[in-house]
Amino acid sequence: MVFSSLLFLFLFLPATILVYYLSPRGLRNTVLLVASLVFYAWGEPLYILIMIFSTVFDYANGLLIDKYRHRKAIARTVFIVSIAGSLGILCFFKYAGFVVDNINQLFHLHLQAADLPLPVGISFYTFQTMSYVVDVYRDKVPVQRNIVSFGAYVTMFPQLVAGPIVKYGDIAGQLASRKVTLDRFGEGAELLMRGLAKKVLLANNIGLLWTSVKATPMEDLSVLSAWLGIIAFTFQIYFDFSGYSDMARGLGKMFGFDFMKNFNYPYLSKSVTEFWRRWHISLGSWFREYVYIPLGGNRSGLPKQLRNLFVVWLATGLWHGASWNFIVWGLYFGFFVTVEKLFLLKWLQQRSGIVGHIYTLLIVIVGWVLFEFENMGAALQFIGTMFGFGAHGFADNMALYSLSTNLVLLAVLALCATPLPRKVLSHLRERSKMAGAMAVPAIYFVLMMLSTAYLVNETYNPFLYFRF
Repeated sequence: MVFSSLLFLFLFLPATILVYYLSPRGLRNTVLLVASLVFYAWGEPLYILIMIFSTVFDYANGLLIDKYRHRKAIARTVFIVSIAGSLGILCFFKYAGFVVDNINQLFHLHLQAADLPLPVGISFYTFQTMSYVVDVYRDKVPVQRNIVSFGAYVTMFPQLVAGPIVKYGDIAGQLASRKVTLDRFGEGAELLMRGLAKKVLLANNIGLLWTSVKATPMEDLSVLSAWLGIIAFTFQIYFDFSGYSDMARGLGKMFGFDFMKNFNYPYLSKSVTEFWRRWHISLGSWFREYVYIPLGGNRSGLPKQLRNLFVVWLATGLWHGASWNFIVWGLYFGFFVTVEKLFLLKWLQQRSGIVGHIYTLLIVIVGWVLFEFENMGAALQFIGTMFGFGAHGFADNMALYSLSTNLVLLAVLALCATPLPRKVLSHLRERSKMAGAMAVPAIYFVLMMLSTAYLVNETYNPFLYFRF
């Protein structure tokens, strides 16, 4: 089940909200846990056992670490077993086939790996349970003794599928006590509708252009077609993922939780470093807190800092998928972040902001080619086409037709990738209470109706981060 489906929007969500708010406060975590398990099990009933095991496993490990806190050897052993177990489950489902395939190619063997589908959300909930155990071990958060509350944290359906990655410490207090006012519920509903519109009306529609370009034989692509295609994907992945994150944050507010903002207009960045402070913020924060800083961060001299950056960006690539293109993609961005730390960032800061903006967009757009093409040869060939090598001319009829039919949509996408629409809505609210009370709900009503109409006739409704 996904948020951008009629089943979720008009059956599962209303039913869950109704039962949740009719239940006594003491039972609401139970309702949330049961609803989340139903949500997860809807498409993958067997894999719910993995999630339940991970929940119980790290709940028990947290209790053991707390019980033996003053016997450091035992606590450390439990901590290591917990981390190894969580990573072992993740690696088995996500990376075992990749490792076996590469061993076969390297040593000319014919080993067989089980062809298992990747459990939805496993990368997200594994990182959440791991962060909980780490923080309990560090004595940064109190151990959770109520398994229902811990289970609600791990399985929480609003952010289960695609994050944001929620650290236990950020919502521990909310698990114990939370209150939803009508204003907060309304704010959450607005976020939900805004995210749905971003996903359905923007990401899905521009995704059709990228699908068309990607299906075109490489030798038939012109320079303009290649650029139009990858710019389309650049917008698609942003509005797809940020739209889903907005929906998750909105749903969280509707149930009384505050999740961190996961995107902050990343395409306005003037450096690659800034881009990664604005893109998938919860993932960057997780790696910084649980990998980069424990390795020493930038405290132990330049060589170790470079090593730490390499490890973080290698892990970032691998987190996104078990394929060499993701590893190359992660290290590609790691290279530019490292170069910026060494000298380039200072140079960019001394130049006009437009220089940094163009540089960043160029690096990011080329990076999305590496991200999208699993075959590295095809990725390099596509990049070559973008810059005129082996291209079918600069512009052909297909490219001109694609440009003319998508020009308005591209303009809308560029506009919506800035804070301007949000500022307009804020201005409508502040200028006149009467106008704001009428205009803003009307805008959201239209967005909801258009999104629903699209979903009724949906033929293309992917979610790019669905199995990360």
